[in-house]
Amino acid sequence: MVYFVATIYFDKDKGYEYSEYIEKVVPIVEKYNGKYIIRSEKITPLGIDWKPNRAIIIEFDTKEHLEECFASEEYRKIASLRENSVNSNAIILE
Repeated sequence: MVYFVATIYFDKDKGYEYSEYIEKVVPIVEKYNGKYIIRSEKITPLGIDWKPNRAIIIEFDTKEHLEECFASEEYRKIASLRENSVNSNAIILE
């Protein structure tokens, strides 16, 4: 199993594009055998310098599925919705 972990930072006033992104990304992730483990805005930071607004963990069967998902034409069509509305950090855990 491989895990995609992302933290999201956003301004509540710019939420429309990100909301549209969330709606459109779920079926794309699922198409590539991704399973959402958690998507939450209920976060308790343990350090003072790390305060994301949202955290996401997605499980994929293989790294190839993960890479295919985020390199897919479907994903590239909606990526700008996320890029234009939030700041994010992501890692892959194997």
